[in-house]
Amino acid sequence: MAELATLPDLRASERYCEAMARREAANFYWGFIALPRPQRTAIYALYDFARQVDDDADLDGATSRAERLARHRARVRDARMQDTTDPVMAVLANAMARYAIPTGEVERLIDGVAMDLETTRYATWSDLREYCLLVASMVGRMCVRIFGFRDPVALARADELGIALQLINILRDVREDAARGRIYLPLDELAAHDITTDDVLRGRVTSSWSRFVAFQAGRAREHYASGLRVTAHIPTSSAVCVRTMAGIYLRILERIEADPQLPLRSRASLSPAVKLSVMARSWIAAL
Repeated sequence: MAELATLPDLRASERYCEAMARREAANFYWGFIALPRPQRTAIYALYDFARQVDDDADLDGATSRAERLARHRARVRDARMQDTTDPVMAVLANAMARYAIPTGEVERLIDGVAMDLETTRYATWSDLREYCLLVASMVGRMCVRIFGFRDPVALARADELGIALQLINILRDVREDAARGRIYLPLDELAAHDITTDDVLRGRVTSSWSRFVAFQAGRAREHYASGLRVTAHIPTSSAVCVRTMAGIYLRILERIEADPQLPLRSRASLSPAVKLSVMARSWIAAL
Protein backbone atom coordinates (compact mmCIF):
# COMPACT_ATOMS: atom_id res chain seq x y z
CA MET A 1 0.00 0.00 0.00
CA ALA A 2 1.30 3.44 -0.84
CA GLU A 3 2.56 5.60 2.03
CA LEU A 4 -0.31 7.55 3.56
CA ALA A 5 -0.17 11.32 3.77
CA THR A 6 -0.72 13.12 7.08
CA LEU A 7 -4.01 15.03 6.85
CA PRO A 8 -5.01 17.79 9.25
CA ASP A 9 -8.65 16.93 9.99
CA LEU A 10 -11.49 14.51 9.38
CA ARG A 11 -12.85 16.55 6.47
CA ALA A 12 -9.50 16.28 4.71
CA SER A 13 -9.60 12.53 5.33
CA GLU A 14 -13.08 12.42 3.79
CA ARG A 15 -11.80 14.24 0.71
CA TYR A 16 -8.95 11.75 0.48
CA CYS A 17 -11.45 8.85 0.57
CA GLU A 18 -13.67 10.46 -2.05
CA ALA A 19 -10.75 11.01 -4.42
CA MET A 20 -9.58 7.43 -4.00
CA ALA A 21 -13.06 5.99 -4.59
CA ARG A 22 -13.55 8.15 -7.70
CA ARG A 23 -10.22 6.93 -9.03
CA GLU A 24 -10.54 3.24 -8.17
CA ALA A 25 -14.26 2.37 -8.16
CA ALA A 26 -14.89 2.30 -11.90
CA ASN A 27 -18.28 0.59 -11.55
CA PHE A 28 -19.42 1.16 -7.97
CA TYR A 29 -18.80 4.93 -7.97
CA TRP A 30 -21.82 5.42 -10.25
CA GLY A 31 -23.99 4.06 -7.44
CA PHE A 32 -22.20 5.84 -4.61
CA ILE A 33 -23.12 9.29 -5.91
CA ALA A 34 -26.84 8.61 -5.36
CA LEU A 35 -26.34 8.55 -1.58
CA PRO A 36 -26.72 11.45 0.88
CA ARG A 37 -23.34 12.84 1.89
CA PRO A 38 -22.94 11.09 5.29
CA GLN A 39 -23.68 7.64 3.85
CA ARG A 40 -21.68 8.38 0.72
CA THR A 41 -18.62 9.34 2.74
CA ALA A 42 -18.89 6.18 4.84
CA ILE A 43 -19.24 4.01 1.72
CA TYR A 44 -16.19 5.67 0.18
CA ALA A 45 -14.10 4.71 3.22
CA LEU A 46 -15.44 1.15 3.27
CA TYR A 47 -14.70 0.68 -0.43
CA ASP A 48 -11.25 2.24 -0.07
CA PHE A 49 -10.34 -0.02 2.82
CA ALA A 50 -11.48 -3.12 0.94
CA ARG A 51 -9.48 -1.94 -2.09
CA GLN A 52 -6.34 -1.45 0.00
CA VAL A 53 -6.65 -4.91 1.55
CA ASP A 54 -7.26 -6.58 -1.81
CA ASP A 55 -4.40 -4.75 -3.50
CA ASP A 56 -1.96 -5.71 -0.74
CA ALA A 57 -2.92 -9.37 -1.12
CA ASP A 58 -1.77 -9.20 -4.76
CA LEU A 59 1.27 -6.95 -4.31
CA ASP A 60 4.82 -8.29 -4.54
CA GLY A 61 7.56 -6.71 -2.45
CA ALA A 62 9.94 -7.04 0.47
CA THR A 63 7.07 -7.22 2.97
CA SER A 64 5.18 -10.50 2.74
CA ARG A 65 1.51 -10.52 1.82
CA ALA A 66 0.68 -12.12 5.17
CA GLU A 67 2.50 -9.34 7.02
CA ARG A 68 0.62 -6.70 5.08
CA LEU A 69 -2.73 -8.30 5.93
CA ALA A 70 -1.65 -8.48 9.58
CA ARG A 71 -1.07 -4.74 9.38
CA HIS A 72 -4.62 -4.25 8.10
CA ARG A 73 -5.96 -6.28 11.03
CA ALA A 74 -4.04 -3.97 13.34
CA ARG A 75 -5.50 -0.94 11.55
CA VAL A 76 -9.00 -2.22 12.31
CA ARG A 77 -8.15 -3.08 15.90
CA ASP A 78 -6.53 0.32 16.55
CA ALA A 79 -8.87 2.44 14.40
CA ARG A 80 -9.35 5.98 15.72
CA MET A 81 -11.35 8.83 14.24
CA GLN A 82 -8.58 11.24 15.26
CA ASP A 83 -5.83 9.33 13.41
CA THR A 84 -4.92 11.81 10.69
CA THR A 85 -2.01 9.62 9.52
CA ASP A 86 -4.48 7.03 8.14
CA PRO A 87 -7.31 8.92 6.41
CA VAL A 88 -9.21 5.82 5.27
CA MET A 89 -9.31 4.30 8.74
CA ALA A 90 -10.14 7.66 10.32
CA VAL A 91 -13.28 7.91 8.20
CA LEU A 92 -14.08 4.20 8.48
CA ALA A 93 -13.75 4.33 12.28
CA ASN A 94 -16.26 7.17 12.31
CA ALA A 95 -18.61 5.14 10.09
CA MET A 96 -18.26 2.02 12.23
CA ALA A 97 -19.24 4.00 15.32
CA ARG A 98 -22.05 5.93 13.64
CA TYR A 99 -23.66 2.98 11.84
CA ALA A 100 -22.90 0.21 14.36
CA ILE A 101 -20.73 -1.80 11.97
CA PRO A 102 -19.35 -4.81 13.89
CA THR A 103 -15.58 -5.07 13.91
CA GLY A 104 -16.04 -8.76 13.22
CA GLU A 105 -17.51 -8.06 9.79
CA VAL A 106 -14.48 -6.00 8.79
CA GLU A 107 -12.19 -8.76 10.10
CA ARG A 108 -14.09 -11.41 8.14
CA LEU A 109 -13.52 -9.40 4.97
CA ILE A 110 -9.78 -9.63 5.66
CA ASP A 111 -10.20 -13.38 6.35
CA GLY A 112 -11.66 -13.76 2.86
CA VAL A 113 -8.86 -11.84 1.19
CA ALA A 114 -6.35 -13.92 3.18
CA MET A 115 -7.71 -17.03 1.46
CA ASP A 116 -6.10 -15.74 -1.75
CA LEU A 117 -2.67 -16.13 -0.15
CA GLU A 118 -2.98 -19.91 0.05
CA THR A 119 -5.94 -20.97 -2.09
CA THR A 120 -5.71 -20.92 -5.88
CA ARG A 121 -8.41 -23.53 -6.57
CA TYR A 122 -11.92 -24.23 -5.26
CA ALA A 123 -13.00 -27.85 -5.41
CA THR A 124 -16.76 -27.26 -5.14
CA TRP A 125 -19.40 -24.55 -5.27
CA SER A 126 -19.76 -24.86 -1.50
CA ASP A 127 -16.09 -23.94 -1.10
CA LEU A 128 -16.37 -21.01 -3.49
CA ARG A 129 -19.59 -19.81 -1.86
CA GLU A 130 -17.80 -19.49 1.49
CA TYR A 131 -15.14 -17.33 -0.17
CA CYS A 132 -17.82 -15.15 -1.80
CA LEU A 133 -19.57 -14.69 1.54
CA LEU A 134 -16.37 -13.37 3.08
CA VAL A 135 -15.00 -11.10 0.35
CA ALA A 136 -18.29 -9.78 -1.05
CA SER A 137 -21.24 -10.44 1.23
CA MET A 138 -19.46 -8.94 4.25
CA VAL A 139 -19.07 -5.71 2.29
CA GLY A 140 -22.75 -5.89 1.34
CA ARG A 141 -23.77 -6.33 4.96
CA MET A 142 -21.70 -3.33 6.03
CA CYS A 143 -23.21 -1.25 3.23
CA VAL A 144 -26.73 -2.15 4.39
CA ARG A 145 -25.85 -1.03 7.92
CA ILE A 146 -24.70 2.31 6.49
CA PHE A 147 -27.85 2.60 4.36
CA GLY A 148 -30.16 1.83 7.26
CA PHE A 149 -32.68 -1.02 7.01
CA ARG A 150 -36.20 -1.76 8.15
CA ASP A 151 -35.99 -5.53 8.50
CA PRO A 152 -33.04 -7.81 9.42
CA VAL A 153 -33.84 -9.84 6.29
CA ALA A 154 -31.99 -7.06 4.45
CA LEU A 155 -28.72 -8.56 5.71
CA ALA A 156 -29.56 -11.95 4.21
CA ARG A 157 -30.48 -10.26 0.92
CA ALA A 158 -27.14 -8.46 1.02
CA ASP A 159 -25.44 -11.84 1.35
CA GLU A 160 -27.21 -13.08 -1.78
CA LEU A 161 -26.41 -9.99 -3.82
CA GLY A 162 -22.79 -10.11 -2.72
CA ILE A 163 -22.52 -13.69 -3.95
CA ALA A 164 -24.08 -12.71 -7.29
CA LEU A 165 -21.72 -9.81 -7.89
CA GLN A 166 -18.68 -11.86 -6.91
CA LEU A 167 -19.72 -14.62 -9.30
CA ILE A 168 -19.96 -12.06 -12.08
CA ASN A 169 -16.51 -10.79 -11.09
CA ILE A 170 -15.16 -14.32 -11.32
CA LEU A 171 -16.64 -14.90 -14.77
CA ARG A 172 -15.38 -11.51 -15.97
CA ASP A 173 -11.83 -12.04 -14.65
CA VAL A 174 -11.12 -15.60 -15.82
CA ARG A 175 -8.16 -14.58 -17.98
CA GLU A 176 -6.75 -12.10 -15.46
CA ASP A 177 -6.95 -14.67 -12.63
CA ALA A 178 -5.44 -17.39 -14.82
CA ALA A 179 -2.43 -15.13 -15.42
CA ARG A 180 -1.88 -15.24 -11.65
CA GLY A 181 -2.29 -19.00 -11.59
CA ARG A 182 -5.73 -18.79 -9.97
CA ILE A 183 -8.94 -20.54 -10.94
CA TYR A 184 -11.99 -19.61 -8.91
CA LEU A 185 -14.45 -21.64 -10.98
CA PRO A 186 -15.47 -24.83 -9.11
CA LEU A 187 -13.23 -27.69 -10.23
CA ASP A 188 -15.94 -30.35 -9.96
CA GLU A 189 -18.23 -28.33 -12.24
CA LEU A 190 -15.43 -27.74 -14.73
CA ALA A 191 -14.76 -31.49 -14.77
CA ALA A 192 -18.47 -32.20 -15.24
CA HIS A 193 -18.26 -30.13 -18.43
CA ASP A 194 -15.04 -31.86 -19.55
CA ILE A 195 -12.99 -28.69 -19.02
CA THR A 196 -9.53 -29.08 -17.50
CA THR A 197 -7.61 -26.58 -15.41
CA ASP A 198 -5.07 -26.45 -18.23
CA ASP A 199 -7.86 -25.40 -20.60
CA VAL A 200 -8.70 -22.48 -18.32
CA LEU A 201 -5.09 -21.44 -17.70
CA ARG A 202 -4.33 -21.47 -21.42
CA GLY A 203 -7.61 -19.80 -22.41
CA ARG A 204 -8.50 -22.79 -24.53
CA VAL A 205 -12.08 -22.85 -25.82
CA THR A 206 -13.69 -26.28 -25.48
CA SER A 207 -16.92 -27.51 -27.00
CA SER A 208 -18.68 -27.31 -23.63
CA TRP A 209 -17.33 -23.92 -22.48
CA SER A 210 -20.46 -22.03 -23.54
CA ARG A 211 -22.69 -24.45 -21.61
CA PHE A 212 -20.47 -24.08 -18.57
CA VAL A 213 -20.65 -20.27 -18.72
CA ALA A 214 -24.44 -20.45 -19.11
CA PHE A 215 -24.63 -22.65 -16.01
CA GLN A 216 -22.54 -20.22 -13.93
CA ALA A 217 -24.45 -17.22 -15.29
CA GLY A 218 -27.73 -18.88 -14.31
CA ARG A 219 -26.48 -19.31 -10.76
CA ALA A 220 -25.42 -15.67 -10.65
CA ARG A 221 -28.84 -14.59 -11.88
CA GLU A 222 -30.62 -16.63 -9.21
CA HIS A 223 -28.60 -14.99 -6.44
CA TYR A 224 -28.99 -11.61 -8.13
CA ALA A 225 -32.79 -11.85 -8.22
CA SER A 226 -32.93 -12.84 -4.57
CA GLY A 227 -30.34 -10.28 -3.46
CA LEU A 228 -31.85 -7.33 -5.31
CA ARG A 229 -34.88 -7.65 -3.05
CA VAL A 230 -32.76 -5.87 -0.45
CA THR A 231 -34.00 -2.65 -2.08
CA ALA A 232 -37.42 -3.19 -0.47
CA HIS A 233 -35.86 -2.79 2.98
CA ILE A 234 -33.63 0.29 2.59
CA PRO A 235 -34.24 4.02 1.89
CA THR A 236 -34.95 5.18 -1.65
CA SER A 237 -31.58 6.83 -2.30
CA SER A 238 -29.83 3.71 -1.04
CA ALA A 239 -32.01 1.56 -3.29
CA VAL A 240 -30.94 3.70 -6.26
CA CYS A 241 -27.31 3.13 -5.27
CA VAL A 242 -27.79 -0.63 -5.06
CA ARG A 243 -29.78 -0.85 -8.31
CA THR A 244 -27.11 1.15 -10.12
CA MET A 245 -24.18 -0.94 -8.89
CA ALA A 246 -26.02 -4.22 -9.39
CA GLY A 247 -27.39 -3.09 -12.74
CA ILE A 248 -23.91 -2.33 -14.06
CA TYR A 249 -22.79 -5.82 -13.08
CA LEU A 250 -25.87 -7.31 -14.72
CA ARG A 251 -24.91 -5.57 -17.97
CA ILE A 252 -21.45 -7.12 -17.69
CA LEU A 253 -23.05 -10.52 -17.20
CA GLU A 254 -25.23 -9.95 -20.26
CA ARG A 255 -22.12 -9.21 -22.32
CA ILE A 256 -20.58 -12.48 -21.17
CA GLU A 257 -23.78 -14.41 -21.88
CA ALA A 258 -23.85 -12.95 -25.40
CA ASP A 259 -20.19 -13.90 -25.95
CA PRO A 260 -19.23 -16.79 -23.61
CA GLN A 261 -15.68 -16.90 -24.96
CA LEU A 262 -15.05 -13.27 -23.95
CA PRO A 263 -13.69 -14.10 -20.45
CA LEU A 264 -11.01 -16.29 -22.05
CA ARG A 265 -9.89 -13.37 -24.25
CA SER A 266 -10.27 -10.19 -22.26
CA ARG A 267 -12.04 -8.43 -19.41
CA ALA A 268 -15.60 -7.31 -20.15
CA SER A 269 -16.21 -3.61 -19.54
CA LEU A 270 -18.90 -0.99 -20.12
CA SER A 271 -18.74 2.52 -21.53
CA PRO A 272 -19.61 5.55 -19.35
CA ALA A 273 -22.72 6.04 -21.50
CA VAL A 274 -24.00 2.57 -20.61
CA LYS A 275 -23.30 3.15 -16.92
CA LEU A 276 -25.11 6.48 -17.05
CA SER A 277 -28.09 4.74 -18.64
CA VAL A 278 -28.14 2.17 -15.83
CA MET A 279 -28.07 4.95 -13.24
CA ALA A 280 -30.95 6.78 -14.93
CA ARG A 281 -33.03 3.60 -15.04
CA SER A 282 -32.32 3.05 -11.34
CA TRP A 283 -33.71 6.49 -10.49
CA ILE A 284 -36.79 5.85 -12.62
CA ALA A 285 -37.37 2.49 -10.91
CA ALA A 286 -37.27 4.25 -7.53
CA LEU A 287 -40.00 6.75 -8.41
